Amino acid sequence: MSSSASAGRDVAKVVIAIAFIVAALAFYFVRLGHTGISLITSGEAVSIVFGIGVFLLPLVGVWIVYATLRAGLDHQRLSRRIHEEGLDLDVSDLPRMASGRIERDAADELFQSVKAEWEADPDNWRNSYRLARAYDFAGDRSRARETMKRAVALEKSERDDAG
Repeated sequence: MSSSASAGRDVAKVVIAIAFIVAALAFYFVRLGHTGISLITSGEAVSIVFGIGVFLLPLVGVWIVYATLRAGLDHQRLSRRIHEEGLDLDVSDLPRMASGRIERDAADELFQSVKAEWEADPDNWRNSYRLARAYDFAGDRSRARETMKRAVALEKSERDDAG
């Protein structure tokens, strides 16, 4: 069995799982929306207030699902482009803990080298992407997310300028 066939099956499993979760959430959001509308139309003041609150929950939920899926697709697009350009961070030789995570010192060293690249050209989405990955390997998830948002915005700007 080839690794590309195995990777294709892995991707299919993830897509199926995501589709199932989104479908389950959609069902839940519709049911919750109906409950909110029922409470609003009951005519009682307390029920109307609760109904508005209940009706707002699926709207917030839909926004969260949309934002999460969009971010995932954006990150996947950048990951594919980085891979195609041969700019993936090579962490295969870095020492790992029993859990599989990269050892802290090695992750910090990787981070420092990638940060130096980023500082030389901070407006290049590729450097921001690589820095986000380095933050992630170093265990700083919040900075990784913020830096990845920056990479997505820079890459979008580059595509808009090219098109």
